[in-house]
Amino acid sequence: MSLWIKICGNTSLADAQLAAEAGADAVGFIFAPSPRRVTADQVAAITSHLPDIEKIGVFVDLDFAAISATVDQCALTGVQLHGDADESATMTVIRQLRTRFGPKFRLLHVLHFTKSLDLPAELPEIDAVLIDSRTATAVGGTGIPFDWHAARSTVFSPDRRLKLIAAGGLSPSNVAEAIATLQPWGVDVASGVESAPGQKDPAKVRQFVATARAAAK
Repeated sequence: MSLWIKICGNTSLADAQLAAEAGADAVGFIFAPSPRRVTADQVAAITSHLPDIEKIGVFVDLDFAAISATVDQCALTGVQLHGDADESATMTVIRQLRTRFGPKFRLLHVLHFTKSLDLPAELPEIDAVLIDSRTATAVGGTGIPFDWHAARSTVFSPDRRLKLIAAGGLSPSNVAEAIATLQPWGVDVASGVESAPGQKDPAKVRQFVATARAAAK
């Protein structure tokens, strides 16, 4: 299976189109406190002009009704949920979304790497788990990598069955090393391909996608 690539934190049609043209599989839109935060109205105006690419909404507030309304308004094809605070609440919302939107709807669950992070062998309601880094003030978009070598021997061990997406501090200059070390199912980048918060750098986006594709062969 080929590497899945998401360019996250898009705030404009030009940036989302750039990701699609560069060959990314998905674009992400952040509906949570962030320098890259967008509204449903903004995203709906973007997605209606995009080609056939996955459109993922990123949510921290686990409000099923609000998430569902945003998915409908923005024609999203999937969501990414941050659920460290209450795992059971996250799984409840995930099951509700699966029922509401069906088997083809992409459901991503975000967990933050620690050396004690314990993943179950299988999570049947979820398409993939995104492993991110975090700081005391940010749950994503930190620009800081987690410890890839520690993760390789634990969360990203070769015998895993879950699809795992590597995120946190990735950039064109280190994504090949991350892929070689972790052998992830996918990669996710936001700040590492920006010229300023919320503004993508075309050269960095193209280089990231090309480097990741080459490293995954």
